[in-house]
Amino acid sequence: MEKNFEKAKQLLRENNQEHIIQYLEKSKNPEKLVEQILNMDFEQLSNLYESTKRPIEIEESEIQPIKFVDKNKLPKEEVTELEETGKKIIRENHYAVVTMAGGQGTRLGHKGPKGTFLVPVEPEPKYIFQILTESLIRENQKYGVVIPWYIMTSEENNEETIAFFEEHGYFGYPKEKITFFKQGKLPIMNTEGKLLMDKNGLIREASDGNGSIYASLAKSGALEKMKQEKIQWIFIGAVDNILLNMVDPSLIGLCIKDHNQIASRTVTKISPKERVGVFGKKKGHPAVIEYSEIPEEMAEEVDEDGELLYGEANTVSMLYSMEALEKASKIQLNYHKAVKKMGYLDENGQWIEPKEPNAFKFESFMFDVFESFDDISILRSKREENFAPIKNAEGADSPETARKLYNQFHQN
Repeated sequence: MEKNFEKAKQLLRENNQEHIIQYLEKSKNPEKLVEQILNMDFEQLSNLYESTKRPIEIEESEIQPIKFVDKNKLPKEEVTELEETGKKIIRENHYAVVTMAGGQGTRLGHKGPKGTFLVPVEPEPKYIFQILTESLIRENQKYGVVIPWYIMTSEENNEETIAFFEEHGYFGYPKEKITFFKQGKLPIMNTEGKLLMDKNGLIREASDGNGSIYASLAKSGALEKMKQEKIQWIFIGAVDNILLNMVDPSLIGLCIKDHNQIASRTVTKISPKERVGVFGKKKGHPAVIEYSEIPEEMAEEVDEDGELLYGEANTVSMLYSMEALEKASKIQLNYHKAVKKMGYLDENGQWIEPKEPNAFKFESFMFDVFESFDDISILRSKREENFAPIKNAEGADSPETARKLYNQFHQN
């Protein structure tokens, strides 16, 4: 232990993190902190900090619109053909679903995993996890199968999420068909590049974005489990969309027809200024362009029919072939910085809650992997049938807007 203790201190000195040494020396049980330090990729942390000093640059000439298929404008026989292809995959047990549920309900004023948030839908309130489970159960009954369900949690909410499902009897879903796995994490550093400490006297860490889902699927063994179950197509969606259609045979059918490995279901943007990422192409490859990255003039461009050129909103409704997921799991994605208010333990052992953003949180985005593929199938769908996200406590994409969309859909 003494040897590792000294090695940890040396690493901190070499990497300009000497302030951690005092926490190390004061700790009554330094083993965990020593282990953290010895396993830390300081070169990666240094590169991440240096990246915060570089401005985001986007060349408009590199961005082009993307082609899509509007399901509601297809001839009925074509829709039927797509659906029959997808239904065959589902009925033959070659299909699995993954839900990204690593976040907390903080922005909703909810303590606990976002999936445990109670939504005031009719005729009675339901938890987000409950809504998703009931949706999958209906699909299982429709196709005479039990679809394997993989739920990505985080270090922060994994135990609470599993306990919640246990407490509620998995809402009637077969327990053996649900697999939980955790996403990756990265240390938090302040705006001067210094690592922050958490309440337990350890280096503060946070989930490293939904882009870690690919590597996490592989590292956890979930990807291998899918292969053993002969899964061929995998749907990945976000936990906070209570109208999420996780089993869409037409999406599978379109992807197979196009000979693509990835696909996404989109909705049209409400307006050019809607704060949502859109699908496009960068340097000839599929991409999602964040609303903050696309110039205003481009966001307002329309085609000959008066529709937005960049109007295919990302609803986080993704489909992957098994080959695509295996490929994605081996790709090191770039990290994006977010400046946030992050509490920390100061040198006197006092917990500080900053009033202004004070720290960098680094996240990889799952859609960045699309640029490693030649093409993607895009299926445009109706917003009122597929997209009712809960992201904000009030206003747009809030429990109230989602509740209305959910109630309207289920009353029809």
